[in-house]
Amino acid sequence: MAQLFTVHPDNPQPRLLKQAVALLHQGGVLAVPTDSSYALVCHLDDKVAADALRRIRGLDDKQLLSLICRDLSELGSYARVDNAQFRLLKLGMPGPFTFILEASKEVPRRVSHPQRKTIGLRVPEHRVLLELLALHGAPLLATTLILPGETAPLNDPRDIRDRLEKQVAGVIDAGACPLEPTTVIDLTGDVPRMLRRGRGDPARLGL
Repeated sequence: MAQLFTVHPDNPQPRLLKQAVALLHQGGVLAVPTDSSYALVCHLDDKVAADALRRIRGLDDKQLLSLICRDLSELGSYARVDNAQFRLLKLGMPGPFTFILEASKEVPRRVSHPQRKTIGLRVPEHRVLLELLALHGAPLLATTLILPGETAPLNDPRDIRDRLEKQVAGVIDAGACPLEPTTVIDLTGDVPRMLRRGRGDPARLGL
């Protein structure tokens, strides 16, 4: 059965987050709160965990996953970013935006888009998730927690645990999240292109 970690949203208990991180290192998938909606996350370098994450969401290996990073400096290790792109990233991060960028060699092939060699990256504005990332010490592979056949993300951590108790290793309960996914901006072309309008306001980026 999935473990439920009930943490304070502004001052999460390190002891509980360390237990959740241990599940990640054991190959588990976690359901975690973000600044847009609940998400599924796993260790970046664990293929078995990544495959499990895709099965829960009903995604095939051609659909793009994202990396959740602690800050812009960490993001730069996984994507090629020029000066114009970096200025946009600074405007949108931390926040509810996912940016599509050209993947660096640090990104495993199974994670980047198979034809375009791109990757979605974001830096969330959520205290609990940032603390989890700091304790984990590396980005997490992530996808919005929308189950197959549904259109809205799951938002109640106890409902998530009940529905996914045999599919995830743990659920971090920091209260309800917004019910909008991130706004997705593609920065791989000549001009930024919005692929999905979500919680992030594109006007914040001057778009």
